[in-house]
Amino acid sequence: MFMKRIGIDLGTTYTLVYLPRRGIVINEPSVVAVSVDDNKILAVGNEARDMLGRTPDSIVAARPLKDGVIADYRTTEAMIRYFINKTLGGIRLFRPEVMVAVPAGISSTERRAVIEATIAAGAKAAYIIKEPVAAAIGADIPIGSATGHMIIDIGGGTAEMAVISLGGIVASSSVRIGGNKFDAAILEHVRKKYNLAIGERTAEEIKINIGSALYIEDKLYLEIRGRDIVTGLPRSISVSSDDVTEAIQNELESIVDAAKKVLQKTPPELAADIMDKGIILSGGSALLRNIDQLIARTTGVPAYIADDAPLCVARGTGIALDNLGSYKRSILATK
Repeated sequence: MFMKRIGIDLGTTYTLVYLPRRGIVINEPSVVAVSVDDNKILAVGNEARDMLGRTPDSIVAARPLKDGVIADYRTTEAMIRYFINKTLGGIRLFRPEVMVAVPAGISSTERRAVIEATIAAGAKAAYIIKEPVAAAIGADIPIGSATGHMIIDIGGGTAEMAVISLGGIVASSSVRIGGNKFDAAILEHVRKKYNLAIGERTAEEIKINIGSALYIEDKLYLEIRGRDIVTGLPRSISVSSDDVTEAIQNELESIVDAAKKVLQKTPPELAADIMDKGIILSGGSALLRNIDQLIARTTGVPAYIADDAPLCVARGTGIALDNLGSYKRSILATK
């Protein structure tokens, strides 16, 4: 079979590429470095991420996706082309079929932008699948059965939640809050509480190493460095897990409120199924300590983190593409 098929989880923070029968072959940051003078793409992925916050005036390293949707069309197209070429090699006889996972709450215009960017990047055909459906498939949830399953996918730019039954979404919600908003909240908290300016990467490091959705008894600590806002000189401080929990309270509240609204819109029979099976959490930000406990406490429904949570959407995208006939109802748009 000459036709190549590729599943792409086009994330705000990371882009993952899935090849049927090979699994996830690329997991790189969604970052592009562009030359200001001639608007030339200089680097993509890992190489571009290393430039974040470290570039001279002549280079801009930025994320072309904001809150899960395309903010910069040209650089998104360049990024998709880079990932397709890296996966299949630059010279090939056949153009691949590509399926891209998108947030459930995006508009038809935003959806069209993804399709057009994928075709322009070298795809023969582009298919779109909603992230919660892809995450459910990747988490081995039998979405085609006549029972209700609830999934919450918390990525870098969005938190997507949906109740799925018979291959379709029964109730869903999408909030543009994810790991990036957590990082921004931590950065702001450290600035206000400690008069210390830190970068995005340091904020992310704090979140990953000591972050928790609930206050914990045995606090965790991390020493960080930044620039003192008053003196302008470098300074080191120690931050605790309590700082992170306090910093991200508003963001977590928005995610919990959205989950509650989905449960309130769910028909009683399906709600009973969800009580029985629990809520499944996927996405990179589902790895935040105790986020499953927070959701279980606030909704009254058990919550479990999926195996390989950050990879669920990419894996589900690849599986759906490899079984197009079976998942026809779940796939949104083609070109």
